[in-house]
Amino acid sequence: MADILIKGQEGRIEARYLPPRTLKHPVVVILHPHPLQGGRMDNDVIKGIGGAFHRQGFGTLRFNFRGVGRSEGIYSGGEGELNDAATVVDWVQSSQKIAHRLWVAGFSFGAWIAMQLLMRRPEIEGFVIASPPAHAFDFNFLAPCPVSGQVLYGNKDSIVPKEPVDMLVEKLRGQRGIKIEYTVIDDADHSFNGQLDKIEAEIENYLQMSLPNIDEVSERVVTS
Repeated sequence: MADILIKGQEGRIEARYLPPRTLKHPVVVILHPHPLQGGRMDNDVIKGIGGAFHRQGFGTLRFNFRGVGRSEGIYSGGEGELNDAATVVDWVQSSQKIAHRLWVAGFSFGAWIAMQLLMRRPEIEGFVIASPPAHAFDFNFLAPCPVSGQVLYGNKDSIVPKEPVDMLVEKLRGQRGIKIEYTVIDDADHSFNGQLDKIEAEIENYLQMSLPNIDEVSERVVTS
């Protein structure tokens, strides 16, 4: 895994990158929880999501929003964090010639930013979000959601109520041609403590279903 610094709007953005297994495998950009609540790219859920994607051949790029770790700047309420995410996508597309395909993933606050990024970048093919804070942030910009994806939620989440997440999923599912895999993890809290193996398994199952036989059609193997 390469530690990198990307030039951003407010200075450097600290990131970690693993390349995809082949030219046919996408790169997923993974967004962490709220910067003012201890969110960072080394969060256990973020690392677990990255591991699940990478075992399925995806490249992974996780990064710290402005003001977190070695990323420069200060928290800006979401607008600047969305700019950080867009800058990271630009870096992937401009400097990683093997990155022909893109996905996005996010956990909690990162899920909200991930879905905004999805709406602004039509090249993104799919998404996985965990514990989306639909009770606290407005997701009405998803009108319509352009691609299919997976939503994960813990049935013992004491931070995000289930009803707003259910309503978000139903809204997404009501759009023509969009398929949403909604996975509720038993005995899991907001951060999936003690249940990370379950969330990783569910993501891997979803990716296998979404991108079947991708290795068989790969043009060549990419080495890191």
